[in-house]
Amino acid sequence: MAFERKHILGLQELTAEEITLVLDTAESMKEVSERDVKKVPALRGVTVCNLFFEPSTRTRSSFEIAEKRLSADVLNFTTSQSSVVKGESLLDTARNLEAMGASMIVIRHPMSGAPWLLARTLDSSIINAGDGSHEHPSQGLLDLFTIRQLKGKIEGLKVVIVGDILHSRVARSNIWGFMKLGAEVRVVGPPTLIPKYIENIGVKSYFSLDAAVDGADVVIMLRIQKERQDSEFFPSLREYSRFYGLTREKLKYAAGDVTVMHPGPINRGVELSSDIADGPGSVILEQVSNGIAVRMAMFYLVASARSSS
Repeated sequence: MAFERKHILGLQELTAEEITLVLDTAESMKEVSERDVKKVPALRGVTVCNLFFEPSTRTRSSFEIAEKRLSADVLNFTTSQSSVVKGESLLDTARNLEAMGASMIVIRHPMSGAPWLLARTLDSSIINAGDGSHEHPSQGLLDLFTIRQLKGKIEGLKVVIVGDILHSRVARSNIWGFMKLGAEVRVVGPPTLIPKYIENIGVKSYFSLDAAVDGADVVIMLRIQKERQDSEFFPSLREYSRFYGLTREKLKYAAGDVTVMHPGPINRGVELSSDIADGPGSVILEQVSNGIAVRMAMFYLVASARSSS
């Protein structure tokens, strides 16, 4: 199967076959990352711009490493040192970068839909690195890749996503990705943070963590964003942690070989205890490592689609 998409904007629009192709390609890219010389010429002569309008450590660094391992020319855009502070629009900024030769643009933006705006307007390929509270496709793909490597499959697994489902772009990408590959997806959190009608797409929703993790193969913890604490979605971080923080006591209801994931950064003692974050079953650092191979695969497949169109 050939990958025919010029952009990767979200997992909702990808087919199960396309998602599987990305994961299969990432297997080869992980092999590259394990060599002494971690470089291939797949993007030689291609300029990739990282257009980040939000702070990021893991995602931005992972994309940049992936680009350099594919031999791309990398341009990093910093909002605070750009014409954005003078009032330049997102579209004008992107058009100027394209005029400088950027044929691929990785965008992270606080407004949902920003990558789609660029994809409709520019000739460059757009890769979504997270848009508002909509999607974070590369995180969803690296989570799928990590679980497939550990469990050997996705189909039939019971996957629980815990926390702020309402605002989480990670949750949305994971829901679409795991469901399309045949997993049973459950979400759990305070009633104020579970979207209404989420069960209409086939997701099971819970308000009790004990009930949600019963028999779970994978538990994905989401970051509680402290900047939302004044919005009264729940009374306090202490109370949230009491009911939805993952502890060994609560995890005993899950499968014996349960895998615990977190997209980072972790609020230790809030979403999960340190003994779980650093203990057996946790693959948080493996997620970070696998992110490079998955993002290399995304670039490789999009570049192949561009060259064949």
